Amino acid sequence: MIDPTLTPAWSLLSQRSEVIEPIHVLVDQDRAQMRGRIGDLDVDFSRQRVDEEVWKSLEQLVEQCGVLQWRDRMLTGIHVNTTEDRAVLHTALRLPRSAKLVVDGVDVVPQVHDVLDRMSILARKVRSGEWVGFTGKRIESVVNIGIGGSDLGPAMAYQALHAYSDPQLSLHFVSNVDPADLVETLTLCEPETTLFIIASKTFTTAETMSNAQHARAWVQAASDGNSDSVVDKHFVALSTNEKAVEEFGIDPKNIFGFWDWVGGRYSMDSAIGLSTMIAIGPEQFTAMLDGFHTVDRNFAQEPWETNIAMQMGSLAVWNRDFLDIETTAVLPYSQYLSRFPAYLQQLTMESNGKSVRRNGESVDYNTSAIYWGEPGTNGQHSFYQLLHQGTSVVSCDIVVVARAQVGLGNQQDILVANALAQASVLSLGLNANQLAESGVPAELVPHKVMPGNRPVTVIMFPELTPHMLGMLISLYEHSVFVQGVIWGINSFDQWGVELGKKVATGITEAFESRDLVKNFDPSTQESIESYLQLRRSY
Repeated sequence: MIDPTLTPAWSLLSQRSEVIEPIHVLVDQDRAQMRGRIGDLDVDFSRQRVDEEVWKSLEQLVEQCGVLQWRDRMLTGIHVNTTEDRAVLHTALRLPRSAKLVVDGVDVVPQVHDVLDRMSILARKVRSGEWVGFTGKRIESVVNIGIGGSDLGPAMAYQALHAYSDPQLSLHFVSNVDPADLVETLTLCEPETTLFIIASKTFTTAETMSNAQHARAWVQAASDGNSDSVVDKHFVALSTNEKAVEEFGIDPKNIFGFWDWVGGRYSMDSAIGLSTMIAIGPEQFTAMLDGFHTVDRNFAQEPWETNIAMQMGSLAVWNRDFLDIETTAVLPYSQYLSRFPAYLQQLTMESNGKSVRRNGESVDYNTSAIYWGEPGTNGQHSFYQLLHQGTSVVSCDIVVVARAQVGLGNQQDILVANALAQASVLSLGLNANQLAESGVPAELVPHKVMPGNRPVTVIMFPELTPHMLGMLISLYEHSVFVQGVIWGINSFDQWGVELGKKVATGITEAFESRDLVKNFDPSTQESIESYLQLRRSY
């Protein structure tokens, strides 16, 4: 396999990173090649710390690391998830019904649309009031119980698309095994009018199944002896484990499956998106899928000059490996996108937070940046001080929505003005001479200097519609893929998640059998004993 550090482009980028003077680059006006569009999605890289030579070398890095070849393998169903020997086909989830994609001898497109059609039938029944609970009342609350990719995507989408949601339905999302998450949610619902969506591919995920069992008991306790039929009226499952789902009490016709070629963090447009479809309706869900597919086509077909995800992914590598920038702040200037940074944390860091290459060798270069963020303008009164004047340089993705879903005077203009002002100041800064010339007292000048040179990408679009949300997510999905290929890692496994789960199961067993405590290291033994003592003291 290709070692990126041995490519000519990597060498050129290393040399350029030592001599580049980004402040001069950032004020250069001839940067049209660093701005691009996919439909109404405008992506502006002109505030990144690159010049024309770096830009050209990044194109070469993409070519020399085989990104185009790996892209084509992924899109045609070759098993690019090498450690689990699986295809990676989240893009198949949004292929049109007329498409054809044969993977391992099977055309997957009819399977995808069969699930979508069944989801649509259920969503229409819930939205119309045809689906009723054990007392005959219509469903008023929908509770999605999942964790990780089975929670973050649907929860983010529900908030992002709240303006499109059915006002007769209230959606809730439970993921944490902390009892407070489920208990507080149930206080907002009534057993006879609540539908639970249990989202777990294996139907064995500890946190999800614990919450699901307590939710089932809650409904059964209120059913006045109708417990045999109550589960079927109030629970549906998103899973591939039909046997376990039936044992739970859910009718097979209410099981919506997906495939091992859909990773959890790439699954919000699969059956995992059932809560989204119930909230916004099948037509708007289809519009979201079309948005995903629009960017998929750009990624699959366009050359470097107009391939926005290729550019975005390679810039992320430049920032991480050549400018040694460890974190990226995602700053959506939209209250509806408040959960978008949390969604991207899993997408980026679970995908590329790896230190081992596909061939099992350890990497000797940096991989994924740390992603985090909050919506503007709230963040400006929180952590922007560090962004502007801190000792750690943070790259920033600023997401701007031109039109507000709800009108309130000129507040949308004020919001966007703040977004663009931050993009300008983060990139250009303010030096001591400028401050002195503006009359700032000499003793305050050092305190007011803004170094600038913070790499900024501005992503702007007209309105936060389902179609546009699909485009935005797809852009980041493909950017993550490009980064992973350049680094030579598998972006589609997550072995780092598994060990903690296994040890947690052992500790849970030790809580009940003291003989098992000795199986753990001394510090963990002490922690177990402390917990048991504290638990007994109340």
